Amino acid sequence: MNKYINRTIEPVVIDISNSFSVVMITGSRQVGKSTLLSHIASKLNKKMKIVSLDDITARTLAVEDPKLFLETYKPPLIIDEFQYAPDLLSYIKIIVDEKKYEELHGGESSRGMYFLTGSQRFISMEKVSESLAGRVGIIELYGLSNRELHGETQEVFIPDAEELRRRESLTHNNDLTDTFNRIFRGSFPETYSVDNLSRDSFFDGYIKTYMEKDIRKLINIKDEIKFMKFITSIAVRTGQELNLTDIGKDAEISNPTASSWLSILVNTGLVVLIQPFYKNVIKRVVKSPKIYFMDTGLASYLAKYPSPEVLESSYYSGAIFETYVVSEIIKSFANKGLDPMRFLTYYRDNNKNEIDLIIEYDNRLYPIEIKKSKNPGKKALRNFSVLSGTKMEIADGTVLCMQDEIFPLDRNNYSIPIGYI
Repeated sequence: MNKYINRTIEPVVIDISNSFSVVMITGSRQVGKSTLLSHIASKLNKKMKIVSLDDITARTLAVEDPKLFLETYKPPLIIDEFQYAPDLLSYIKIIVDEKKYEELHGGESSRGMYFLTGSQRFISMEKVSESLAGRVGIIELYGLSNRELHGETQEVFIPDAEELRRRESLTHNNDLTDTFNRIFRGSFPETYSVDNLSRDSFFDGYIKTYMEKDIRKLINIKDEIKFMKFITSIAVRTGQELNLTDIGKDAEISNPTASSWLSILVNTGLVVLIQPFYKNVIKRVVKSPKIYFMDTGLASYLAKYPSPEVLESSYYSGAIFETYVVSEIIKSFANKGLDPMRFLTYYRDNNKNEIDLIIEYDNRLYPIEIKKSKNPGKKALRNFSVLSGTKMEIADGTVLCMQDEIFPLDRNNYSIPIGYI
């Protein structure tokens, strides 16, 4: 039995549908894009037909005769995986513009006519921007956040200790075993909404579907084994500075191929790149981004960890814990309709001074270290001073950890439980 889990982003989708004729939701496969839209349709009192272009019959009609497709399936309409038939967009533009003209002359509203979902982010956005400029609102959806799983809405995470004290912490997050169970399971809605679903069976099926529906269209079939080595090499390096040369060696591919395949992973929403911070910093900074898997369950599966207990005790535990925390922070921005990459960077210089994450918000810099321990101590603060070379205001520093409560490490820095994200 499938159970719907409420999503924090629902009000954002509704607001955008009340402002634009077309709403596009991008995100990796099975993060719940069409399920979210189906749920929202009832809130909007709209009877929306859902057509998936994964279905070969619907896709054939959409590709060969897009005009007839849109005459057959009238708005309000959800088109799932629309990137398979990009020519639909020019015909949607014509229909939307005709509806806008009628609206100006007393006709029905042109808002919320079409809802598009796509699992190839950049390709989808590029084609939509070209065809539907000014007519479309674009949203990025990720897997379930921890607060969504516990029936709570999520605010944008800004590590201001005084402000966070007014917010309720998810106290179960103080337990490392529970946290690693969550990390191991991941964030795909189906792994929580379907009773008795095997985690390994889900991820095995997910990879097969991903390879069949996303990858075979983009790479030669003879390279599929190498691509699996490549994606596994990325998974075991989550939370690290990107080194395409080492990754390419693992997969036995050239640097240009590794770069191209990395773009596929980013484009299909499986990984994100956090860019380095370098504004007005005097010391030489590393220019490579850090790479994170957005689903810790999938990363752990690819890295072949058999249980949360083995995962927690492994050398990989620190990196996957950091990945989990960063992914939750990313979701806190995205679920409010904000682009997380506008706000998040990291710092590392050639002297190996590193800050795990920097949130730039409201003209202030919030330096963050991420530690798996309950008592990280002042040593975790040692690199925050490198930001003093900037001309921006530096906020209190934060160590996100397994502490039970918000606790001052000194007058300007705090340890904050990850349950406050």
